[in-house]
Amino acid sequence: MEINSKYPLLGKINSPADLRALPEKQLPQVCKELRDFIIESCSTNPGHFASSLGSVELTVALHYVYDTPYDKLVWDVGHQAYGHKILTGRRDIFHTNRKLGGVKPFPSPDESNYDAFMAGHASNSISAALGLAVSAALQAKEDEHVVAIIGDGSMSGGLAFEGLNNMSNCENNLLVILNDNNMSIDKSVGGLSQLLITMHSSRFYNKVRNRLARCFTRIGLLNKRRATALTRFNNGIKAMLFRRHNIFEAMSARYFGPIDGHDVRELVRMLHIIKDMKGPKMLHINTVKGKGYKPAEQTPTLWHQPGLFDIETGERLVKNGGSPRFQDVFGETLVELARLNDKVVGVTPAMPTGCSMNLLMNEMPQRFFDVGIAEGHAVTFSAGLAKGGSMPFCNIYSSFMQRAYDNLIHDAALQRVNMVLCLDRAGIVGEDGPTHHGAFDLAYLRPIPNITISSPYDECELRRLMYTAQQPGMGTFVIRYPRGKGSLTEWRCPLETVEVGKGRLVKDGTDVALLTIGPIGKVAEEAVAAAEKQGVSVAHYDMRFLKPIDTEILHTVANRFKYIVTLEDGVVSGGLGSAVAEYMAANGYSPQIRTIGIPDVFVEHGTPQELYAICKMDNAAVLDAILNFKKA
Repeated sequence: MEINSKYPLLGKINSPADLRALPEKQLPQVCKELRDFIIESCSTNPGHFASSLGSVELTVALHYVYDTPYDKLVWDVGHQAYGHKILTGRRDIFHTNRKLGGVKPFPSPDESNYDAFMAGHASNSISAALGLAVSAALQAKEDEHVVAIIGDGSMSGGLAFEGLNNMSNCENNLLVILNDNNMSIDKSVGGLSQLLITMHSSRFYNKVRNRLARCFTRIGLLNKRRATALTRFNNGIKAMLFRRHNIFEAMSARYFGPIDGHDVRELVRMLHIIKDMKGPKMLHINTVKGKGYKPAEQTPTLWHQPGLFDIETGERLVKNGGSPRFQDVFGETLVELARLNDKVVGVTPAMPTGCSMNLLMNEMPQRFFDVGIAEGHAVTFSAGLAKGGSMPFCNIYSSFMQRAYDNLIHDAALQRVNMVLCLDRAGIVGEDGPTHHGAFDLAYLRPIPNITISSPYDECELRRLMYTAQQPGMGTFVIRYPRGKGSLTEWRCPLETVEVGKGRLVKDGTDVALLTIGPIGKVAEEAVAAAEKQGVSVAHYDMRFLKPIDTEILHTVANRFKYIVTLEDGVVSGGLGSAVAEYMAANGYSPQIRTIGIPDVFVEHGTPQELYAICKMDNAAVLDAILNFKKA
């Protein structure tokens, strides 16, 4: 990409200092070039697209007004931050975004000192930024500014409101920017509301207000407690006069907006005005997700992460044919089950399209519930549905389920509620990296009593497990499955019951036993076949359930084989391998066991194939483990 010729201003911006050296009148052109650069980059190297287009003007304004990286910007999730990366020294390597060894998929302090805090899961920006702001105050860094940028639905997460609540209870000068791209927060309309916005953003108003506050403090009429009460009273008066009130004002934060988030010069003006105001502040901006690229503006959900596309036509270059994605099999099977069982309902924390629950949403909207980015609530809400007699299928991405661990233990498992927890994106997910790999679910779920943990070998097994899980008396039933396509072209098998706690023999053998769980076992068939060609006979067992584990298979394996290999798409510590080793030790068996899975590291981003090889859990590693046993 010829930077300087195609992007004359952006090509000269190697850091935010270069941006700040430009006259303000050139900022709209910088925004245009930055938006075009993102569109061109993402068309050939896919990533999170529409959200970053919507935050271009905000990104430019922030780096223009604030002295980054001394001033701290905390982005909520990384979907909005591509422009931020490009302006902070990563422009020339942005073509490596999400590739192995390249630019990280989300902001990370390990990559750049402009990334103040890691952002992978939603709703953490306010809490993290508040910690940075309070720390700055404790160290008397009065000139350091901290800004949290939250949006793309993240305000629906409970953690965001916990941060807001605490923000009003401690000394800080934090600015929270709500990048509102179609959230359910009231908009100011009408002449009086516009007058209020103008008044609160005027230099004269704020100059008089601050002088009066200092004067009253000096003569002893105003202290912190009275100032807070006065702010609340002021907000109450505004609510009565202008018939508007919101949660930010109720929490004693000074509220500004909403303003046009695509007017970069107005954003600069507003940020200059409120930059040095004391106390917590909220700036509410309205933006359009996908701004500047018509197809993304029209269907922002589809263009959230569109893959390859043709810039001119807007055609998404989706590869069709072959096996279906596991998520699509889940979505279609859920609709089938809902037709058969009128108690079946679907629950998801803001992922209906991502997990294909939009199929149920479209056909039976009254039996579908999108609870927003609120994983803990999704689990407890599902438990309540179950207690009330419904049969909820709660679908959460595996790494996001970590946020609802307490809810699963206390509100579901402890009460033995009949609900199905479907963990999409389990195991290595690829380019989204360490914040999104579903590495830990097998290990963190296994110690919990009263739950069933399963993983299907293929798409037909997924259908059968779903059918089994929604039958009466099954309790809290977990089904984990990976991102991407399965292995079958004909997957619409009959819906049949699977015996809980029972695995199956995939292929018999005499030399080494291979125990796998989930679709990674299907992948390992290649290693089994290669071992056979080298004279090693492998018995391959699909365990299907981690809990209850099939002790009959383990007993058989212990009596027949001296050598055992376990394979799982999860952390090796605490998962299937650990369960097998524990059983052998507890029952007096002493086979040699080689456990293969994700090692004790946070796995970086890359293609799944690259990451399996790096983690030594691909077919080559499985074959090597089998042959080494034979040599021994």
